[in-house]
Amino acid sequence: MGADPAAGATPDLEARGVVKRFAGHVAVDAVSFTVARGSFFSILGPSGCGKTTLLRMIAGFIAPDEGDILIGGRSMAGVAPNRRPVNMVFQHLALFPMMSVGENVAFGLARRGVPAPERRRKAEAMLERVGLGGAGGKRVDELSGGQRQRVAIARSLVLEPTLLLLDEPLGALDLKLREHMKIELKQLQSAFGTTFVYITHDQSEALVLSDHVGVMNRGHFEQLGTPQELYYAPATPFVAAFVGANNRIAGKASAVNGELVDVVSSAGWPIRARRSGTIAVGAAVEAFVRPEAATIGRNPAELAALPGQMVHAGYVESLLFDGANSAVLVREVNSRFEFRIALPQTGRYADLKVGERICFSFDPERAVCFAAPAAHA
Repeated sequence: MGADPAAGATPDLEARGVVKRFAGHVAVDAVSFTVARGSFFSILGPSGCGKTTLLRMIAGFIAPDEGDILIGGRSMAGVAPNRRPVNMVFQHLALFPMMSVGENVAFGLARRGVPAPERRRKAEAMLERVGLGGAGGKRVDELSGGQRQRVAIARSLVLEPTLLLLDEPLGALDLKLREHMKIELKQLQSAFGTTFVYITHDQSEALVLSDHVGVMNRGHFEQLGTPQELYYAPATPFVAAFVGANNRIAGKASAVNGELVDVVSSAGWPIRARRSGTIAVGAAVEAFVRPEAATIGRNPAELAALPGQMVHAGYVESLLFDGANSAVLVREVNSRFEFRIALPQTGRYADLKVGERICFSFDPERAVCFAAPAAHA
């Protein structure tokens, strides 16, 4: 499982059956993947899924119990962290407050024995490239959070690593700055062409930044693909639930007609969704419908013309105004299932009221249905 490198090119990173155990607990479970040269790869997953352990094995801070990690086609077995062509940016940056910005950027060069004039020149050139030209003489505490982030990245990139590892580097920033830095990180990676390996629990960061994403759960990858593949074609119920907002409907398959499954929810609500994998009639299933896949109307006639779609009745439970991300929570009248629907940006439903009766529908091809996963012990 992995992102295919360019034809004929050695991937910058490859993991082959990597396993790590701690006191009998399997933190990373036979993970294999490749990361193409010059790409932005993210490892996305909830706390405790194993993503930090995997990143620390790539960096060399801990050794795998089984398997191998290759960087630039070379096995890293037995190679110390300071001997690997890797640098790491942490959430808390670890900049040196007693040093100037330029000295921080040049620190790794000094450790390598680079002469002072050359390291000053390289540090100044790197600061220029990350948009901090002329800031070399400033103190770290004179910089904003976003500027300090760029200094930490510059300090790593000046060493020309094969891989730059980023461990939830935006987690300590406020929301507005985090949104801004997502764009800056993507632009920096594209400008430098260095391979970035990024770990996060924030699906928005992973989707916005990455060429490929590995969704990690319980020590293994549930799916690896482009952000678009993860969003529009989730391979497992976990990915469907974890990546992006989704309405989850649990129930049983009442009929299977080719690629479509008729589902009756546990509260008796009938819906229809596209099948993913093998599903038998009567089997327990989970269906997922994205809020933007549903269409709302004030009467059934508005929706009845939509071919092959079931029209459902409901009433407005709650209105969630968030500009372009506004949504309405609807209660289906019979099952009382709460269903989230993204509001269209035309403003047509800006006057919706709590308690108002409405109807809604969704294209079953834009919903996905899985056989329900077996319960974990």
